[in-house]
Amino acid sequence: MTLRLLYLLFRQVLRWLALLSPIAAARDAELLMLRHEVAVLRRQAAQPRVDWADRAVLAGLARLLPRPVWRGLLVQPATLLRWHRDLVRRRWTYPRQRGRPALSAELRELVLRLARENPTWGYRRIHGELCRLSYWIGASTVWTILQRAGVAPAPTLSALAWRQFLQAQAKGVLAVDFFTVDTVCLKRLYVLFVIEVATRRVHVLGVTPHPVGAWVAQQARNLVMTIGDDIGRFRFLIRDRDAKFTAAFDAVFAAEGIAVLVTPVRAPRRTPMRSGGWAPFDASWWTGCSSFDVGSCSWC
Repeated sequence: MTLRLLYLLFRQVLRWLALLSPIAAARDAELLMLRHEVAVLRRQAAQPRVDWADRAVLAGLARLLPRPVWRGLLVQPATLLRWHRDLVRRRWTYPRQRGRPALSAELRELVLRLARENPTWGYRRIHGELCRLSYWIGASTVWTILQRAGVAPAPTLSALAWRQFLQAQAKGVLAVDFFTVDTVCLKRLYVLFVIEVATRRVHVLGVTPHPVGAWVAQQARNLVMTIGDDIGRFRFLIRDRDAKFTAAFDAVFAAEGIAVLVTPVRAPRRTPMRSGGWAPFDASWWTGCSSFDVGSCSWC
């Protein structure tokens, strides 16, 4: 009896509200009914499946709603970001093998044979002999082969290791490289940056969709002018063998007394900023706009 009385009171309140504005009341009632139906469907379906058309409609309508309303929607901001990452991954999927090409068993056996027959040779000496025999592999690859086979890679340390060099000269070392950013319109942008190895301070030099040698050299000149007198405390610049780093780029740093060190081929351990991962920027990069002072982006 009590429940029936409460239900009748609820119906009477709704009728009074409908008298105030019949059209608005009908629209609000329809919205409440649709929301309740969505809540019922959510309890029955753990993860609904949507196609590309549904994603486009939901993403477009979500922009028209105020941000506090997003919490109760099926599509959250994190969902939109995940859809964009999936779209970029499908766009830049190449039909090629990932990682380095596998070494042949013959070459591995030759490295181990040189180590067995010459116990006083280190991995650098073995690498040099392989280069004389026209086997072009990196010294770090020889080190890995010996290490996995249980052979001491360097019986006598006659040279300074690369990690020891970085630790000793970190205050005077710069490293330069590119990383890419994909915009909402799936346009790939190239970001040129320089990192100070000692402090891990990052200098974003510029963003462009078409990096060429002249543009890279000009960004190097801008960096020298920005640092000013502090450029004298740096002695080395580490870069890879990318063709965009031309002779004009090296000449900019050579004029300041900075020696340019080129990393070996297929030797990722020689890149100081990529040890343990490298992600200096936040999630705002997915829009194609920088959180640093590099200007506004309108690439779409």
